[in-house]
Amino acid sequence: MTTQQAAAAYKQYLESLSPESLSDLCNYVTPEVHFADPFNDVHGITAMRHIFDVMFEAVSDIEFKVDRMAIDRDTALMAWAFTGELRRQPFKLEGMSRITFDASGRVAAHIDHWDSATQFYIRLPVIGWLLSIVRRRAAVR
Repeated sequence: MTTQQAAAAYKQYLESLSPESLSDLCNYVTPEVHFADPFNDVHGITAMRHIFDVMFEAVSDIEFKVDRMAIDRDTALMAWAFTGELRRQPFKLEGMSRITFDASGRVAAHIDHWDSATQFYIRLPVIGWLLSIVRRRAAVR
């Protein structure tokens, strides 16, 4: 399987991910997969699946859409938008994933990059207020 084929299959899997399809994760990632995002940095399929389980418990109306994808050798870069509802509040995160595939076409590393300060923490009551002050003071004028 080429990296392009593996990336297209993984993209489709991510875009249709549901609690029911989590059992298929082993078909797409290696047993020792490295998964990281602004909140997590884990190794192993069990740990990665646990992160997704918790996400589905906490977030409703989830939609994940890959807008663009670039591929070079064994790596795919996916620009995406993730929307959902957390505690009855709709949200949208935009980010980029660097996904590395092994020789068999399974994901060896899935590293998410997105700005947790402006897309998540800023919405929290106390932390958001403090971050807005810091951002104003740090802004170039």
